[in-house]
Amino acid sequence: MTVSETVKRPRGRPSSKAQILDAAAAVVAEVGANHLTLEAVAERAGVSKGGLLYNYATKDALLQAMVERFVDECVSRREALAAELGGDKRGELRALLLARCKGEEGARKMAHGMLAAVAENPRLLDPAREAQADVTRILRNADNPVDAAVAWLALEGLAFLDLLDVCPFNAEERERIVDRVMAIADS
Repeated sequence: MTVSETVKRPRGRPSSKAQILDAAAAVVAEVGANHLTLEAVAERAGVSKGGLLYNYATKDALLQAMVERFVDECVSRREALAAELGGDKRGELRALLLARCKGEEGARKMAHGMLAAVAENPRLLDPAREAQADVTRILRNADNPVDAAVAWLALEGLAFLDLLDVCPFNAEERERIVDRVMAIADS
């Protein structure tokens, strides 16, 4: 599935694949990936179970498509930010960091729900592993690759604490931390 299929949807009625993935994300956010059933997704999507199986033959195939779409949306968000920031290597690094700290609540809930599935089937992370190659390229191309990596890792740690709902920082503290991380990256 490509970014254009998932992020830049045509006007009008969404595709059945998009409807199914939206429904699956809602079910995962509510009950977690381990409790996701194809029947619940089909019902939520308003398609028959046969229609769902036509698009995604197994629960793993559906979960894989969800992860692929999530990664594609993250990459698209980062690329859009990079274009706004000028597209040079500094803009690309800033976009990478800003996109990481501007996660959406819905995406966080879906990621939280997917943790158990990923633990059972690490292959589901393959799209994220592939996207990491581009992240590594951006970090290595920075004016100061070590500072860029430290900034990235700091934001990854903050995002992980948020994902687990154990972040000890309030909104003001979090904003100051992100500002400092961005200053490090800009140095």
